[in-house]
Amino acid sequence: MIGDIAHHLGEQLGAFGVVEWAGHGLTVASATGIHVIVTVTSASETRASVVLTGYAATTSLAADMDTTWSELLLGHTGIGRLDDDFITEFDLPVRIGGKLKSHPGELLTRIEQRRMSYVEQLALVLGRQVWQHAGAPEVEGERLAVAIGTGLGGADALIAAVDTMRTSGYRRVSPLAVPMVMPNGPAATVGIEIGAKAGVFAPVSACSSGAEAIAQAWRLIVSGEADVVVAGGVEGHIHEVPIASFAIMRAMSTRNDEPERASRPFDRDRDGFVFGEAGALLVLESERHARARGARIHGRVLGAGITSDAYHIVASEPGGAGAARAMRKAISTAGLQVSDIQHVNAHATSTSIGDASEAEAITAVAPAASIYAPKSALGHSIGAVGALESIITMLTLRDQIVPPTLNLDNQDLTIDLDIVSGEPRTQRIDYALNNSFGFGGHNVALAFGRA
Repeated sequence: MIGDIAHHLGEQLGAFGVVEWAGHGLTVASATGIHVIVTVTSASETRASVVLTGYAATTSLAADMDTTWSELLLGHTGIGRLDDDFITEFDLPVRIGGKLKSHPGELLTRIEQRRMSYVEQLALVLGRQVWQHAGAPEVEGERLAVAIGTGLGGADALIAAVDTMRTSGYRRVSPLAVPMVMPNGPAATVGIEIGAKAGVFAPVSACSSGAEAIAQAWRLIVSGEADVVVAGGVEGHIHEVPIASFAIMRAMSTRNDEPERASRPFDRDRDGFVFGEAGALLVLESERHARARGARIHGRVLGAGITSDAYHIVASEPGGAGAARAMRKAISTAGLQVSDIQHVNAHATSTSIGDASEAEAITAVAPAASIYAPKSALGHSIGAVGALESIITMLTLRDQIVPPTLNLDNQDLTIDLDIVSGEPRTQRIDYALNNSFGFGGHNVALAFGRA
């Protein structure tokens, strides 16, 4: 039956060149190479292939993604001492973090800065950059969507508005205070900028928000609802209230004297996560649309798995059962086998419980895969991190090299995984997973493939 479907599609796509059925995809041989145009996952399901045609990010290592990638391969870190006034004002026990190398407002007009919250500014700047990186694709608005997640959104704008009311009265509050605070503000801002009319989505699932946005984008394209989706995640700057809350929770590292060594995923001496500012957006596209316009393809989104623990508001499920289910769902929706996964980009925040739980999940699903933990160098950017690490996973596949996990001086003896550390590793990788987990028991795993 699947062969019949492939034969029928082959007749329809014959103009592209020689068409053959190969495993889980319909391949088209043309003058430019062999490409998978559609994926047939069962006798009753045929869906479009989803590819990455653009990416943009800003991190604590660099103001752009390509430089960030180079710095990661060199084993550099973006974590340092925080010099914000609130650190000493409130005598906070955590005094380290990763700050952006450039403020998004530097690339905006004064009017744009006044009208938007920080996360909206960040989304607009990255939205413009990623659109250009993708070649400014021509696409009908009804076939263009946006999915941008965030963890806390414009919470800083709400705090600022309350402070203004207390000091100057309600008449001094900006009429745009509510749009600045809305969690869907970043997604809506980008949607308006590029003219997206196929839907604007704003996943809010804590630290898995950015990855969930990519999963949403993938679903929109494979279901035929959109041809192009701008997807990713943004998060606000480091703020005193989240630091205070997480510090009281004992979830953050207090290795203030050695900031560059504080984030140490899977290490025996890990003592908590470190904040790292970031924002990251991608342009995802149906392969047919991308090839028709001659776009450069950087990688493929093959599948997505989303589960929930139903266990605890901040703690992950013991044994990583929910995380493992998400990983298996991503592999299944990609039409792959667990044995196909050669690399896993781990969520690995450097917390005792979280790292151990994820390690159990990876061991259960892909025990032989190489592992990279980017938060050792970039810190944790909450709602943005799933998107940022998706780009890192794509670049790992593109360049066939895994950056080194930093500060893995003494690997936890209970964690029997192949964690890349010390220096980059050149490795053949055809398929990889990116894990993202969030407070509330959110689990998102994304399956990626080479271009």
